[in-house]
Amino acid sequence: MNTVTLNNGVVMPMLGLGVYQIDDASLCEQIVRDALRAGYRLIDTAAAYGNEEAVGRAVKRSGVPREDIFITTKVWVQDFGYEKTKRAVAASLEKLDMAYVDLVLLHQQLSDYYGSWRALQELCRQGSVRAIGVSNFYPDRLADLCENADILPAVNQIECHPFYQRAYDLDVMNKLRVAPMAWGPFAEGRKDFFTHPVLQRIGTAHHKTAAQAALRFLLQKDIVVIPKSVHKDRMVQNLDIFDFSLSDSEMKELEGLDEKESLFFSHYDPKMVEWFYDMVKARKLRK
Repeated sequence: MNTVTLNNGVVMPMLGLGVYQIDDASLCEQIVRDALRAGYRLIDTAAAYGNEEAVGRAVKRSGVPREDIFITTKVWVQDFGYEKTKRAVAASLEKLDMAYVDLVLLHQQLSDYYGSWRALQELCRQGSVRAIGVSNFYPDRLADLCENADILPAVNQIECHPFYQRAYDLDVMNKLRVAPMAWGPFAEGRKDFFTHPVLQRIGTAHHKTAAQAALRFLLQKDIVVIPKSVHKDRMVQNLDIFDFSLSDSEMKELEGLDEKESLFFSHYDPKMVEWFYDMVKARKLRK
């Protein structure tokens, strides 16, 4: 497994399993256990996913030493602010049943993320969190946070796939020494992703699938990938991308697929910001 050394010296695998939208606890636990048996050592969850407990049980029952597994979780917007974030991370640790978590991210660039960042810095110094970062931060917000932080964000997890490649964002992250991590590397199957003719043709040239070609493309750009799958054979397939490389011409052709626009949402859209806060209010009412 290829790894990346984060800006604080912590080593993280370049490929992991994402568990977004795996709501069924028993299914999530089984998937994570299958992934760990297959050789995955990075698991990406979040408080908002509602499956931290299942991830924790899977890790505990896997037989793989905890120190060999890299666990990422995230703080949701309703828990932003210094005190609330400290409580939220404590709750995540309790649900995961772990003494520490390897990486904690702030899930969105909304609300009092500065108060949250102060809390994460404190937890990092105390040792209950090994590395801290952000998710869905655009270059301006990321640069501003880096200028004012005592501990730099180690990671920025963003939408990134062949149809939305984020070249400018990646350039800014590289200059700020923030490692990029791609959520939705398969664009959740949009635009006929798995049968796309260019992805398929390049994959076939290497005896690989379109999905494997897409993952390899991101890896060769030094982007950590966390593809989600609930199928054991596809999880194994997603892991099998370290025995080939794309040529310069293949990389160039895949770069030509970039539409430079999100397939999901934009923080620049006020309606989307309202949607996020409506979600926060709905979750508060359910508590």
